[in-house]
Amino acid sequence: MVSTWLSGLDGVPTQAQNVNQQHYAASLVKVPVAIAAYRLRDRGLLSLDEPIEVHADFDSAVTGERFEMDRSEDQDPETWEAVGSSLPLAGLVRRSLTVSGNLAANLVLERVGLEEVAEVLADAGVTPMTTVARGIEDAPAREAGLQNLVTANDMGKLLTKLASGRLLSPESTAEIEGILVAQKYRDAIPLGVPEDAVVGNKTGWVDGVRHDMAIIRPAQGDPQVMVVLTTGLDDDESEFRISEVARYLWSTL
Repeated sequence: MVSTWLSGLDGVPTQAQNVNQQHYAASLVKVPVAIAAYRLRDRGLLSLDEPIEVHADFDSAVTGERFEMDRSEDQDPETWEAVGSSLPLAGLVRRSLTVSGNLAANLVLERVGLEEVAEVLADAGVTPMTTVARGIEDAPAREAGLQNLVTANDMGKLLTKLASGRLLSPESTAEIEGILVAQKYRDAIPLGVPEDAVVGNKTGWVDGVRHDMAIIRPAQGDPQVMVVLTTGLDDDESEFRISEVARYLWSTL
């Protein structure tokens, strides 16, 4: 299953396919979690400079249960090396997006809470098809049927609202988009759009699932939002497939 979305910042898609098909979210959930942290900063309810104790065990979304994360499942050794000490919240947000750190993302989620993430999604106008119901590697919640799910339609809405400044203050909007532009994983959508475009993207992957979504600001022309979600493709080919889909979508503009 491949789902695609392409639109300007007005949020009206010019290309769309299977946009209401649900996919397992994987690391795409890290974007609304990061936005939640910046919204709380905008409201004066937290400081991004505040120290966060780094630990690998968390309360489950299932009341009374806890779970421990697996370092081998994370691509962010720097945060794991800080277990037992503290890191600034801003650094955790950045690592959750640029290197897709799982531990970093859960620490940010623990600080902001699932309810604040739900408010981000609601204000972005997403449908009930998209849910952030638990943290990453929350096995008790997964076994209880709580899943993080997304659609291309809803991720398109989220990014268009973010890029057009309708979710955060101008300062926070620029900071979040700047972090996305610093993304280390650039082998999907960024390869399919012009080299001179400024691309802020977030990937997501688990076995059998590969996603990418991006805010694209070309050297000429209007900014665009592109989402490509895939489920069931061969893992070795999926990033190439996404870049080819991105190239096709861009050619339709």
